[in-house]
Amino acid sequence: MSTLRFILGDQLTRTIPTLDGLDPAEDTVLLVEVMEEATYVPHHKQKIVLVLAAMRHFAQDLRAEGIRVDYVRLDDPENTGSFTGELERAARRHLPDAVVVTEPGEWRVLGAMEGWRTTLNVPIEIRPDTRFYCSRKDFAAWAGTRTHYRMEAFYRTLRARTGLLMEGGEPAGGRWNFDAENRKPWPADRAPPQRLRFSPDAVTRAVIDLVAARFPAHFGDLDDFGWGVTRADARAALEDFAVHCLPSFGDYQDAMRAGAPFLYHATLSPYLNAGLLTAREVVDRAMAAYEAGTVPLNAIEGFVRQILGWREFVRGVYWRRMPGYADTNALNATRALPAFYWTGETAMNCLRQAIADTKRHAYAHHINRLMITGNFALLAGIRPAEIEEWYLVVYADAYEWVELPNVHGMALFADGGLMASKPYAAGGAYIDRMSDYCRGCAYSPKVKQGPRACPFNDLYWAFLIRNGPTLARNPRLAMPYRTLAAWDRDRKEAIVARADRFLDSLPTGYPAAMAPPAP
Repeated sequence: MSTLRFILGDQLTRTIPTLDGLDPAEDTVLLVEVMEEATYVPHHKQKIVLVLAAMRHFAQDLRAEGIRVDYVRLDDPENTGSFTGELERAARRHLPDAVVVTEPGEWRVLGAMEGWRTTLNVPIEIRPDTRFYCSRKDFAAWAGTRTHYRMEAFYRTLRARTGLLMEGGEPAGGRWNFDAENRKPWPADRAPPQRLRFSPDAVTRAVIDLVAARFPAHFGDLDDFGWGVTRADARAALEDFAVHCLPSFGDYQDAMRAGAPFLYHATLSPYLNAGLLTAREVVDRAMAAYEAGTVPLNAIEGFVRQILGWREFVRGVYWRRMPGYADTNALNATRALPAFYWTGETAMNCLRQAIADTKRHAYAHHINRLMITGNFALLAGIRPAEIEEWYLVVYADAYEWVELPNVHGMALFADGGLMASKPYAAGGAYIDRMSDYCRGCAYSPKVKQGPRACPFNDLYWAFLIRNGPTLARNPRLAMPYRTLAAWDRDRKEAIVARADRFLDSLPTGYPAAMAPPAP
């Protein structure tokens, strides 16, 4: 009995369930590069390079094991451009008795897979993805009839279930969460660490040339491509992080510094989300460093919380609440996305820095995403679908299952508090405290009015004023609303008017020169 085993570009894991029970004498592994996946949003050029180059190297590794691989390249003249079309072609080539796949990360792909059951004259087996600590079924059981999901409660459940950072049934150090110790700004006299980057090999260079030719109008640069594209590269990146960065990760995980996009952050999410690393091996390596005494408790707990907590949590929310989740808009945000999100051309240095780093590396760490680009979108009232598409376009680690809940629920509060107990809103003072961005800015967070006043300040108070009917009774916002209560009507109206004038002055839309080609 022959089986066609179809592996997607974010399933580049040797232990993926698709390969369980593989018979090298009978079975064929199918990998396909298709235009549909590169253009359903105009992905960052480096994201496309990373995925395609990693796929090609993964295929090489499988062939080295003696496994038969059917690999369809993007520039194959017979390429239909879609998963469905390429699976149909492969089924005609190989006449398999069955097709095996692992469940995808996105609803739109799951819909296509379900359709294969009727369009292909061959049995389709869709296996659960076992690369996560928490299955979709287990998350649904945890969620039950809850009307609000809280990551902290979920995280504690998984800590207890896995035994990670547990001592005799209690959390290590007597506390579940050391976040309060992980908010140090970057010291002015401290040099950023040197981070491991990878020089493209011949395979990757060929992909870079292909992407440059096929997707010239897509967002992002290719000159500084330095991502690993093999399992060995990803393992080396993990080791580099565990040895050189994890010990200081906790202290400075919320810090931002101009010209230093990585700092002590793991930068492992592109490898995790493509399948070159698994969550368990990443956590196991970090725990080994902690148990060896080289990593303090606040650092290991903060890191484990990102993997075991947030990553697993947002996946659970996505599969529990989609597809309707994406349509919610609790704060009725309707403004169009400013054009500077694509160009980086803004006088606000924090946004200019974050967007420039994103364009150059297809990466920004979570505080830049949440408290700079996300915070601005929240305060400005940007339409959720527009800013969510931007996040999906610009980051090498962005897949809808992880991007959408993080942006929709955490950054935008568009789900009305399903995921977060309050909006992550902040004015210029927060950015000034946690970064050096304000020193090189045309604006100052200390100036309240006039041409040098930081726009984040008026935007913050205008956001609270506008959304008072929805947010004023939130106990976690009691302090700023007490402040607002002491202000007279004229002062509030003046703030809203200044914020509106600023927002109305911003050009919007995707620049014509960057318009992506039609799929």
